[in-house]
Amino acid sequence: MSMAGSWVWVITVIFFIAGLLGAVVPFVPGPFLIFVGCLLHVWLRPESGAGWWTVAIEAVLMLISYAVDFFSGALGSKYFGGSRWGCAGVVLGGIVGLFFSLPGIILGPLIGGFVFELIFAGKKISHAAKSTVGTATGMGVGLIVRLIISGAMIAWFLYETLST
Repeated sequence: MSMAGSWVWVITVIFFIAGLLGAVVPFVPGPFLIFVGCLLHVWLRPESGAGWWTVAIEAVLMLISYAVDFFSGALGSKYFGGSRWGCAGVVLGGIVGLFFSLPGIILGPLIGGFVFELIFAGKKISHAAKSTVGTATGMGVGLIVRLIISGAMIAWFLYETLST
């Protein structure tokens, strides 16, 4: 392997490590960094064995991870007995929370679900609190799933690259 090829691998590994860390650290777009690492590798070293189909599969996995991340709080709320209003509050709270940094990302869905359960669904505080616990649980499960998908993205890329 040439020196240029070695540098491409170094850059790819840096993106993959940052992506794995970003799968659990807020504000670091983990799956996106893994996708960019794959994309750069395929673009800079087309002879490496991974092709544009690999990039397409990585893109699909990245989108799935973000969909899971976005909807996991609402699904957790629903599983714990939350109403449609509560789930809508979780989603809306998540969107609004994006504008308020790390605390907003974490607290936005929780507050949104709790408030919507109380005001729009007319539920008691105990029911709204249970739904909020479901939201937190769903967000935690979503984080674990995002980490698993990120690992699968790296494994798929390495399989495609090293198996040829």
